[in-house]
Amino acid sequence: MTTRPPSSFTGQVAAGQPSPRDAATQAQAHLLPARWFDGLSSKARPVMVGLQPTPQGPSLVLHPLAPPGAAPRVFSHDQVDWPQAWNARRPQLRVVVDLREQGSLEIDAVAHWHAALATAGARPGLAQRMQTRWPVLMAVAVAAALGVALFYRYGTPWAATQLTRYVPLSWETSLAENALQQMDDGTLKPSQLPAERQARLRARFDQLAQQTPPALQRYRGYAPRLTLAFRSGMGANAFALPGGTVVMTDALVRAAANRGLDDNALVGVLAHEIGHVAHRHTTRMLVEQGVLNVGLGLALGDVSSVLSTGGSLLTGLAYRRNHEREADCFAIALLRHAALPTAPMGQLLLAIAHDEAKTEAGPGKQPDAKGPQPGAQRARGAWSWLSSHPDTVERATELERGHAPHCAAP
Repeated sequence: MTTRPPSSFTGQVAAGQPSPRDAATQAQAHLLPARWFDGLSSKARPVMVGLQPTPQGPSLVLHPLAPPGAAPRVFSHDQVDWPQAWNARRPQLRVVVDLREQGSLEIDAVAHWHAALATAGARPGLAQRMQTRWPVLMAVAVAAALGVALFYRYGTPWAATQLTRYVPLSWETSLAENALQQMDDGTLKPSQLPAERQARLRARFDQLAQQTPPALQRYRGYAPRLTLAFRSGMGANAFALPGGTVVMTDALVRAAANRGLDDNALVGVLAHEIGHVAHRHTTRMLVEQGVLNVGLGLALGDVSSVLSTGGSLLTGLAYRRNHEREADCFAIALLRHAALPTAPMGQLLLAIAHDEAKTEAGPGKQPDAKGPQPGAQRARGAWSWLSSHPDTVERATELERGHAPHCAAP
């Protein structure tokens, strides 16, 4: 009894596939001449190539012409790197079929090759249709741009909001301590406010923090220790660091006093900053940048430094606007819960905005009471769009009324 040694290519034909000789018989009517570079010799071997349909896609049958009587070889659809057409009107001069470990084929009868592929049930993939049909390419480009825009606008903040739940409070606290230390070594200076004044404001801050209802907490179980710090060396401002630290500048306290506003104006600002802490806005911004960079890397394959920087800038600014609105809504709800007015806070923000506009107008000039004129608005349009607080006056006016259209109804 003799046994036939397995083929050097596959060893046996897969179940459900015709045998090499059956495949040879079925493909006789569609054989194409080709040159086979088998990887063993630099000299091409003349062969005939046939294609046959299978449930998985066309398979390739290679018929060696030498030595005489050599058995054909069957390559399943997945064992061939099928060439693609790049231009439907101007086909390539020669088709090169990659057989991987078994070398490659060169076929000069390009039109007959594509006709045989179609007869064998081949269907061009999306990449090939994009290469040969402009409408398909444009449709895919528009769909990709829309997908990136939706991911940028909705997917990134949603993913960042969910991932922020898993950021430990200890990491936020460490980040805040390092950030505040760097600012103290640079711009910020020790506060010049009297100790009694600081103590009164801290007492109001602590009382407000204790009155925060659980319904306003964005993240369940997130309970950072809220602390108020004072610094000078910066204009009228207040900001929240991750982990619960809120910093108020001496200039902001003086701005309220100069306008004859009581401490309720400052308490309103502090309520706004507590909202930033409760919503974990700084942490969310950091996570958003990471999500955006990863998403762009997956979508585009690579993110250049320019694209990454631009995406980070635009994403940070756009989402910071949303964060300001969320913090405003938090402040309105918290002040209403504590039976405190929101109007002083709005008046303070309007006063600061007025002072900034006066500074921009230049020495000896007064800002227009009706706001920037159309020409000035056009001149400042691009820069205003890049500002994280382009709508301060609008927000302050809403705070004066104690309600903003974008806030959920109480």
